[in-house]
Amino acid sequence: MADEDTDPEESVREAVERSRSGAPAVGAVVRDRFETHEVFQRIIVAADEEIDTGTRELFFSALAAGFSITITFLALASMTAKTDGDPLLSAVLYPLGFVYIILGGYQLYTENTLPPVALVLERLASIPTLLRTWGVVLLGNFAGGAFGALVLAYTGVFSPETTAVAIDISQKGIETPWWDLFFKAGFAGLVVAGVVWLDYASRDTISRLVLVYIAFLVIPLADLFHVVVSFTELMYLVYLGEAALLSGLFGFVLPVLLGNTIGGVLLVTVVNYFQTTERRLESAREDGVERQLSISEWLGGGSVGRTYVPADRDDTRRRRRRRDDDD
Repeated sequence: MADEDTDPEESVREAVERSRSGAPAVGAVVRDRFETHEVFQRIIVAADEEIDTGTRELFFSALAAGFSITITFLALASMTAKTDGDPLLSAVLYPLGFVYIILGGYQLYTENTLPPVALVLERLASIPTLLRTWGVVLLGNFAGGAFGALVLAYTGVFSPETTAVAIDISQKGIETPWWDLFFKAGFAGLVVAGVVWLDYASRDTISRLVLVYIAFLVIPLADLFHVVVSFTELMYLVYLGEAALLSGLFGFVLPVLLGNTIGGVLLVTVVNYFQTTERRLESAREDGVERQLSISEWLGGGSVGRTYVPADRDDTRRRRRRRDDDD
């Protein structure tokens, strides 16, 4: 009986307007604009597909991202040298490395303060799984940044003038007080996680490109700090004998790492999580399937649950019809 009541036109429309994984492909109210809970659903589905990526794939994707950050450092130093330190012109190519990373789909640590954390908040991934993802990505980012800094320090990529500027830029970070680094990095974490949120609200590459470029231009113009860029700068100084590794890690990289993490998690992920709670719960109740991890799995397991956005809309429809027939 329920099968006869199904509108074929509505089924086709629903299939077109949803991705294969079940996340919204268009907005419910305005087709080219997503509501906040729809953006969150898109993030959850993407994170759900990526969270159990193998360690090797995760590491090499992060390695590529770390090496791409070298382009940002190279562009900033080169443009600063060529423009006599003009603040705006010096920063004009700074976002290039981040454009490669985000549009190329590489793994960057600061991007991972949103999607996998959203899964943990929903109890769709365990805390150890999140820490494992963070650890592998951060290690890969640092390895890529260290290798890029090695190339810049021991080859002729930089002219003598650019080398002097690169040293000066890197030393400014090391000389910045610990708490100043932390709070500046907090705002940078907000910028990066905010870009990730808006990236999932975008439907075309041009919009994403403009978004990434403008947002990441804020980091050098506001003298903010990004942990992978900061680590690359530190390693550049270490290779040249201008800084000590251990003191640089604790006095420079650590406060930036903590600031980026807390800024991204608290100021973007947690805020957006709580502003979309009711609408997400409606979707979960509609689906009628318990998919979350238990508290013990969430706290101590290596488990990953299933997203509340149905992965198979036809299967969900069949379950609802069976419930209707039973009633």
